[in-house]
Amino acid sequence: MEKVRIAKDSTELPMSVRKDYLRAGYKLLKQNDSDSTYLKNLSQISITGYRIKDSLFYRNVYEELSSLAIKSNDYQILGEAHWDMAAFLKSYLVIDSSYYYYQLAYQSFDKLPTDSPSEYLKARMLYSMAQAQDDLKDYLGAESNVSKAIKTFAEQKDDYWLSASYNLLASIQSGFKNEDKTREYLKKAGDYLESLNDENLVWINKNNLANSYLREEDYESAIQEYKPLLQNDEFKQQDPELYSKALVGHTYARFKLGETDEELNQEYLKAINTFIKIDEPQDLGWARQKLAELLLAQGKKDEAVKLAKEVKQFAEETQNNDRRLEVLKFLTEIDSENAVAYSTAYYKLSEQLKEEERATRDKFARIRLETDQIIEENEVLSRQKQIWIGITLGLILFGISLFTIIAQRISNNRLKFQQKQQESNQEIYNLMLAQQGKFEEGKKLEQKRISEELHDGVLGQMLGIRLVLTGLNEMADEKSVEQRAELIEKLRETEEEIRTISHELNNASYQKIHNFIVSLEDMINSIGASSGITCSFTYDSLLEWDSLEGDIKINAYRIVQESLQNCVKHANCKNAFVNFECENNFLKLSIKDDGKGFDINKGKRGIGLRNIISRVKKVNGTLDIESKKGKGTTIKVSIPMNYAKQTEILEDFEIKQTAKA
Repeated sequence: MEKVRIAKDSTELPMSVRKDYLRAGYKLLKQNDSDSTYLKNLSQISITGYRIKDSLFYRNVYEELSSLAIKSNDYQILGEAHWDMAAFLKSYLVIDSSYYYYQLAYQSFDKLPTDSPSEYLKARMLYSMAQAQDDLKDYLGAESNVSKAIKTFAEQKDDYWLSASYNLLASIQSGFKNEDKTREYLKKAGDYLESLNDENLVWINKNNLANSYLREEDYESAIQEYKPLLQNDEFKQQDPELYSKALVGHTYARFKLGETDEELNQEYLKAINTFIKIDEPQDLGWARQKLAELLLAQGKKDEAVKLAKEVKQFAEETQNNDRRLEVLKFLTEIDSENAVAYSTAYYKLSEQLKEEERATRDKFARIRLETDQIIEENEVLSRQKQIWIGITLGLILFGISLFTIIAQRISNNRLKFQQKQQESNQEIYNLMLAQQGKFEEGKKLEQKRISEELHDGVLGQMLGIRLVLTGLNEMADEKSVEQRAELIEKLRETEEEIRTISHELNNASYQKIHNFIVSLEDMINSIGASSGITCSFTYDSLLEWDSLEGDIKINAYRIVQESLQNCVKHANCKNAFVNFECENNFLKLSIKDDGKGFDINKGKRGIGLRNIISRVKKVNGTLDIESKKGKGTTIKVSIPMNYAKQTEILEDFEIKQTAKA
């Protein structure tokens, strides 16, 4: 960075040499871009490029610096980069673009941690933005921003920037044509200057105060303010430009009070020569126009017209529109032959400037800081603003209320629909269970009837036959005895077989039939039969499935149904496996197929899968889907089942033994 330091500090070197050093320093930095201090060093190169006026190089470095600062979230360096670009554009009088970059700098500093340094940087940007707005006659925006800056400077007791800010407020009030307020702010600025011990700033302040009296045509007060300045030899030597401005103002005030002698001409000429020497075209045009007015009063009309025309041409060349307006108005009054042309030019220029001012004001974001003082001065405007704000807020609140009501109604209707749907599902399930119960009840009755018929009818008859044959067995021939013995044995065997069947049928009639499981089996078998898919169903036979809550049963039923329908529609599978079991007081439900599977991370979820997810949520369950292309799909659901209990194995064993007895 030594080469950069030379470029920055070696003011005795030619500018071209300093630029070469800067570019060489940048090249060396690029060769060591892994350096952790790269961004800070690049920032130094950027500001040096701006200061030595290496425009193209500076712009390129700025683009790189701002881009890197954004990537690294270094808002301090980013804000400083925007600040330098704003100052660079301001030096070339590109005021609107300068304002834009000051605003970017403010936004960057606003992202820094809130502390005194960051607040100070934001206040500086607000002040600079206000300066740009004042230059472009956006006085309202300028007033808002400088007022915010004053708050921060006051909190930090920064007398220098408080003085500068009140001077800027005075300039803004001058734009509003409010000279009383202008002088009030100038005097406040002067109060802060007392602690700074800076004579040059004091002179500027006094000259501005005198100019305010001059603009208000209070010429005697203006002369009283100018006199101490013009009598100060130190002021004349150290700031000849400001001294000459004061001299023109003082001379003009004397002229307006009735003096027209040649001494005034000499005073003007002194100032004009100074402005020519230091190359101040704006002040030069102002001094020469005042001299033209004096020449006209002295009866030198031709000289006055000639000088005024020169001022007009010079104002056009330097694009000083304010000066052009003043001199056109003056020429309209003194050059009767061309008065119409000057008047037309004055009107066109005035309208053009008004349009430009309106366009300029539209560029700026007006964030006004309303103080009580401003509210009093703009009472009518404030009332209108408050009315519009009230109307806008009312419309916004009305819109929010309307949206809330509509959203609430939609939500209520959705809840009512879900409730009705759940009631319908429960009713369907209850009907299904009732139908299944009737079927089972009929089956039990039929089993009991057959058991009774076998026991009371067939067995009774067979017993009678056996008794008859026993009586006939007394016959003596050997063959009869043998045949009868065989028949008696067969009858006994048949009797035992029928007794066994009777007991089994009677035991089956007393065993529990699970309606929920039966319903599931019927549904699964029905889907398998209609689709050609081999469906198998396994479950924990020791669990009282019918003791589950109705909501759990209907949703579990629908989840299995929806999953199997998805197998039929999408899986292209040959086999499907459904399993129900209990683990740690949770119902574990799984549906597995050997179909084509799918990528669970891609594609939209169909309505079937969304229904499954919705039903799992209703019973506070969890859902896990495992699937890969070509390897089938497994859906696993876990549902809390606090209402189910497992049948004791011993109790089940006793029931079976009782049925066999």
